[in-house]
Amino acid sequence: MRGERSKSPRILRSVAGQVFALTAMIVVLLSTAAVVALVLQARYDSERDARNRSLASAEAFAHSPGMEAALKSGDPTAALQPLTEAARTASGLDFIAVMTPDGLRYTDARPELIGQKATGNIQRAAGGESFTELYKGEPADGVRAIVPIRDTHGVVIALVSTGVELQNISDVVEGQLPLIISAGVVTLALAIGGAFLVSRRLRRQTRGLGPDELSRMNEHHEAVLHAVREGVLIIGPDRRLMLANDEARRLLGLTADAEGRHVTELGLEPRTSALLASGRPATDEVHLSGDRLLAVNVRPTEGFGGRHTGTVMTLRDSTELAVVSGRAEVTGRRLHLLYDAGVRIGTTLDVVRTAEELAEVAVPRFADFVTVELLDPVLRGEEPSGAYTEMRRAALSGVRAENPLQPVGDVVRFVVPTTPMAVALDEGRAVLEADLTTAEGWRMQDPEGAAQALTYGLHSLVAAPLQARGVVLGMANFWRADAPEPFDEEDLSFAEELAARAAVSIDNARRFTREHTMAVALQRSLLPRALPEQTAVSVASRYLPAEAGVGGDWFDVIPLPGARVALVVGDVVGHGVHAAATMGRLRTAVLNFSTLDLPPDELLGHLDELIDRIDRIDQSAAEEDGEGQSGGGSRASITGATCLYALYDPTDGRCTMASAGHPGPALVHPDGRVEFPDLPAGLPLGVGIGGVPFESVEVELPEASRLVLFTDGLLEDRGRDFETGLGLLREALARPTRTPEQTCADVLAALLLPAPSDDIALLVAETRLLEPRRIAQWDVPADPAQVSRIRQAASAQLEEWGLGDIVFTTELILSELVTNAIRYGGEPIRVRLLRDRGLICEVSDSSSTSPHLRYAATTDEGGRGLFLVAQLAERWGTRYTQRGKVIWAEMEFGGGGAGPEGPVPDLDALESLAW
Repeated sequence: MRGERSKSPRILRSVAGQVFALTAMIVVLLSTAAVVALVLQARYDSERDARNRSLASAEAFAHSPGMEAALKSGDPTAALQPLTEAARTASGLDFIAVMTPDGLRYTDARPELIGQKATGNIQRAAGGESFTELYKGEPADGVRAIVPIRDTHGVVIALVSTGVELQNISDVVEGQLPLIISAGVVTLALAIGGAFLVSRRLRRQTRGLGPDELSRMNEHHEAVLHAVREGVLIIGPDRRLMLANDEARRLLGLTADAEGRHVTELGLEPRTSALLASGRPATDEVHLSGDRLLAVNVRPTEGFGGRHTGTVMTLRDSTELAVVSGRAEVTGRRLHLLYDAGVRIGTTLDVVRTAEELAEVAVPRFADFVTVELLDPVLRGEEPSGAYTEMRRAALSGVRAENPLQPVGDVVRFVVPTTPMAVALDEGRAVLEADLTTAEGWRMQDPEGAAQALTYGLHSLVAAPLQARGVVLGMANFWRADAPEPFDEEDLSFAEELAARAAVSIDNARRFTREHTMAVALQRSLLPRALPEQTAVSVASRYLPAEAGVGGDWFDVIPLPGARVALVVGDVVGHGVHAAATMGRLRTAVLNFSTLDLPPDELLGHLDELIDRIDRIDQSAAEEDGEGQSGGGSRASITGATCLYALYDPTDGRCTMASAGHPGPALVHPDGRVEFPDLPAGLPLGVGIGGVPFESVEVELPEASRLVLFTDGLLEDRGRDFETGLGLLREALARPTRTPEQTCADVLAALLLPAPSDDIALLVAETRLLEPRRIAQWDVPADPAQVSRIRQAASAQLEEWGLGDIVFTTELILSELVTNAIRYGGEPIRVRLLRDRGLICEVSDSSSTSPHLRYAATTDEGGRGLFLVAQLAERWGTRYTQRGKVIWAEMEFGGGGAGPEGPVPDLDALESLAW
């Protein structure tokens, strides 16, 4: 018993015992408060239930049928007493009483109270209000509800009082007390039991220590972690780091999240990691950590009962040679500088910028000033050629802005063969000039400039040639002025390595510049150099290559017969020479197909078939050449190119458009309103689905409207999506009375990014309408006698236009075309003359038969009509419509003034020459 008494105070002095005692007290208080709260809640709930039942019963009884008749009978008590008793018994209430409005009882649960006046505040009910209250008085305290009874006119004629006595409510609550107390006792027991288990677990973990002992242990722990100047690592049995103090983190270079990682994942030297992973004891073993030599001790740790719990390692820095440490630090800085050079040099494909990056990365960590000279062909992207003794300074960087060195852009010559630069170029290696005051060759090169440089403080130089693929590109010169120590042999090797890395980047930039220049030249040569003159639209255009290189965007304006014009814009996937060449092939194909005068949807269909054939031919050629096997040199296909083709007719203002996967145009009305016509996008060209036709859309354009065609590079970019670009384009276009040139400038100012990632092609066309007075047309019945009438009408119209010098030629052409339409075509037949930049004669009929030019024999009676038309007209041709064809011929003004030599032929007789 004595041992038990002595053990109990010790337990209470421990952290676990104190936590248990405090937890038990809190649990007892909470359990007591919970029981009291449950009792009060039960009483409140019972009272609330009594109020609700009382009010509901009173309302139901007050509105029961026959109540008004019973109250107005001769003996209300006899009529209502049995009913009230039956209702009270059925509802479980203690009393139901019916009273007059002033409180005189008609009925009551106690018959002796009938005829007596009820006490309490019943004026509220007499005033027509239903309510419940806690009532105290005779015959017993209770909860009651009073409800008025109204007649058919809404007048209060009686009151109903129902309720439950407080004693019965208390009995209900007392009946629940055993259950509430039992639940509280069980909860208290479980909580104390849980606190005991937690305390027991805490006692095992704290080894039964008290607060003072734990505080001392924490002080020792903090001292080991932060104050001790010897590294300590504690490794668990699973070979994971459990603890590392500050000194160990410093010596081993551990990261903040090192704890919890396996020893092989800490980034230690392999020998140190192997020692920790093995768990073997070690005494004063020397290990390398970065540039430090560490003395390492390892010992196993044991827990209670002799159980192995891991190992502990102690470390101390044994590096004492400052020179060795300094050399390691210099080597580390050099390696870090080489790493930075690999990251920072060559970030762009610009030759000059790459040279600047070389100069910037070496200052001031290696040299005080750096100059870079390149051959002129290298700056232009061409192959290095010519004498190496003359270069152009491309970059200069230094610790100060003012310096005695030649500025960027100057020509630097190395005419003295004994200068460090000339020797380096001649021998193809870096040359060191540790003391410039003794460099006679360097001083002979430019005596005045050398004197200024020495006065400024330049005292040491390393000249390194920039070579790639065995070819000299330029020269890099590293100068020291502020740093007192001169360059040495180690610096020479480092400068040579730095120059070699930079030369590769400069050569890559040079080759990219060459390819980019070639692609730009090819692209410029394939795009229209000047837009053709025509009457239908006033046009302005822009083309901007992408920052990454020229792509395959293009545009075109193609005059068509009948004063019409075709507006084209397209985009080829990719960049470079291949994209530009592919663009040229597509533009040529569109130009050729446009001569067939096809509708836009049919033209795109033919273009799609052509691209498919070209891809098949290229693929077959690649397979025959063996390129298709490896994939490294296979030719890129044209699949994915897009095109928008719009055909505008100034005679009626109608524009027909079709798209092959290209964004639709923007339409700017004369009042500045901008809309984007709903144009079926169609599939891109060459997707290979086959059989999917393109769709055309026809819109009517008011005169002075602006039709804006563009490629997606104008709207989309890395930081802007298509919809955002579309909104910016709408804002830029919503300005009336702007010329096409002003519109192009506004659009580029609003949407052009500093470095676009894709090509941009922009075409703005302002529409015009051919004036009605410059159009003449006649319907022709299918009667040969009508030919003469048409000739006469045409002659009169030409005289009115002031074109009398071409009357005869026009009559001859019209005679042949109309005669042919009457003989071989179908009605309706129509003749139209258009006065544009020249005279256009059109004859349309409902036949789709195409005429062919042929040479008639001397014995043939006919067949020369079309030959005559071809000889007299500047151009002629046929285009097909939905309801037939149109044969047209164009003549220049003044082209037929002289007429035919010799006697004038009979035009009526010439009609027999029709084809």
